[in-house]
Amino acid sequence: MAFWKPGTVAPGSTVDRDNEKEAGESIMAVANQSYRYLSIQQQRERLPIFKSRKELLYLVEKYQTVIVVGQTGCGKTTQLPQYLEEAGWAEEGRKIACTQPRRVAATTVAGRVAEEIGCNLGDKVGYTIRFEDVTSQNTRIKYMTDGMLFRETLIDPLLMDYSVIMIDEAHERSLYTDILLGVLKKIQKKRPDLRLIISSATLDAEEFQDFFNTNTSKDKFKDTCSIISLEGRMYPVDILYTVEPVNDYVEKTIQTVFDIHTKEPEGDVLVFMTGREEIDKVVNEISERASTLPRNALGITPLPIYAGLSTEEQAQIFEPTQEGFRKVIVATNIAEASITIDGVVYVIDCGFVKLRAYNPKTGMESLTVAPISKASAKQRAGRAGRLKPGKTFRLYTEQSFMELRDSSVPEIQRSNLAPVILQLKALGIDNVLRFNFLTPPPVEMMIRSLELLYSLNALDNVGRLTIPLGVQLAEFPVDPLLGKVLLASAEFHCSEEILSIAAMLTVQNVYVQPNRVPKDVLTDERRKFWVEEGDHMSLLNIYNAFTTRGKLSGKWCHEHYFNFKALSRAVSIRGQLKKYLARFNIPLESCLQRHGKTATGRVEATRQIRRCITSGYFSQAAKADVDGSGRFRTIRDNVVLNVHPSSVLFSRNAKYVVFHEVIETNQAYMRDITVIEPEWLSELAPHFYEYKK
Repeated sequence: MAFWKPGTVAPGSTVDRDNEKEAGESIMAVANQSYRYLSIQQQRERLPIFKSRKELLYLVEKYQTVIVVGQTGCGKTTQLPQYLEEAGWAEEGRKIACTQPRRVAATTVAGRVAEEIGCNLGDKVGYTIRFEDVTSQNTRIKYMTDGMLFRETLIDPLLMDYSVIMIDEAHERSLYTDILLGVLKKIQKKRPDLRLIISSATLDAEEFQDFFNTNTSKDKFKDTCSIISLEGRMYPVDILYTVEPVNDYVEKTIQTVFDIHTKEPEGDVLVFMTGREEIDKVVNEISERASTLPRNALGITPLPIYAGLSTEEQAQIFEPTQEGFRKVIVATNIAEASITIDGVVYVIDCGFVKLRAYNPKTGMESLTVAPISKASAKQRAGRAGRLKPGKTFRLYTEQSFMELRDSSVPEIQRSNLAPVILQLKALGIDNVLRFNFLTPPPVEMMIRSLELLYSLNALDNVGRLTIPLGVQLAEFPVDPLLGKVLLASAEFHCSEEILSIAAMLTVQNVYVQPNRVPKDVLTDERRKFWVEEGDHMSLLNIYNAFTTRGKLSGKWCHEHYFNFKALSRAVSIRGQLKKYLARFNIPLESCLQRHGKTATGRVEATRQIRRCITSGYFSQAAKADVDGSGRFRTIRDNVVLNVHPSSVLFSRNAKYVVFHEVIETNQAYMRDITVIEPEWLSELAPHFYEYKK
């Protein structure tokens, strides 16, 4: 094992516990082996929350709002909605909603609860995430992302379908969780019968209580909000730090996995990385290096978990570990709290997380790798102590841990608020500056978001939603810039092509990266679909080839190194976006057919599609530096950006471009880029740009 400096020890443990450790491991080994063979009812009764069942139901009956504090794994997400359903809260056609900050959690938890109840997923128990609704008229327990419940308020402002709403993982303070809390507080004034449960894994309950308690007297018996703390199932966890700072935490992670695998007792490993690219790299490297292990050694099964995976791929991490193997789950921060994976004994914490951060000075939102908070580090460590005593390997020094922030910055204070403001105004909340936020966002972010919406013509001169554009943008389940492109497609007669491009931008991982295929082979294969106009047109080519020549087949994707599941999802998303265009009476036209198949016709069709993209993304335009460095500068704010290596335009000389998003690692990179003509900016957004030759 690499040399580690022992650090603090998690709750319930002592520093010198050799004898206790041996006894605990032997007892727990037997317990864990038998646990999976228990009936579902016995498994439910063994969860820590079961002891508090009556108290929970009493509090929900008595108080409008109940704040439930409990460690991840105590059973609150899966059991509490079932207790409520069994107590009659879902009778007479009413429903129980449970929101999650992440799609993966909503789908996996719904699957587990359906299994426990003994029904098909989508019947009594279902889930709703963006572009996917697995519910029916029989659904009584509904899991969904917080964003989807917020969108439901646009159709049903008082959420009359629901008797109880549970906001899960509220401590993560996601953007839509915070907005929902403010909206639900307003709804409760009109609907005293609506019960609200705020579930949190950390002790910030008093802040939530102060927010929801409408009792202004000093008489506690008149409180409308109560707190209950649940027991957790927690075993001692040794925390180990590096002696010196780590230069390359990805490589150090891989080394640590094999140190654990070769020198530590049985038990699965949970690895925290920042995003898909790092996860794929770690999983592939572990697979490669595992082939060098001795034949009689314990096998190793690396599995990824992140939002872009299909439901089937996500479900693999919950399968029991194959005998003679050790499972290594490589995850984003989704595994901190949203999901519970049995069998984990060891945790490797890289100390970083990928956050979406909005800079109001530049008006750009970027994905940035940042240090985690102390609260997140403790949550990660707690994953190792679920089933028996465990170990957490932190790839940073103890001094670095002491310098971390106590808790993460709420997402509402670091996000582009334009989509939220649009939807709040659609709800009739015109004065968004006076909206009751749990934590108010910075004024600069509000102003910049209002400016952006005004520039898109979604707001008028006095800040009201425009009709029909603003109202339609609020309804679209995509960001306002992409929504504007979709709505503008009628003007440019290219709605068929824009639908395909929008669907491809919405999915992740269009390309696959097989380890054993040389990079030049992959590049040569992809160049068959690339065009010099940029990524959007190249994505359109890939989509059209998949649906025509490829006949929607996995074999075709395998031959061309594309992700079959991602492309299949794009087909499904396109169908749903098409319904929105039909509802808004936007004609479905193809400019490729309109201008004919001649070379001149294709050039004109491509030009119209790029102009349409510019009409929505004009605020994200950049100009190439004249020094030939390959760098760009945003036209409005002069921010330096680079072309992402995965872009079609990485090694090409474009002068003016618009981009879909910015990813920030060691540098700021533009992704999904299209070449434009500078005069289009002043022509399509004269209120934003003035063109001078």
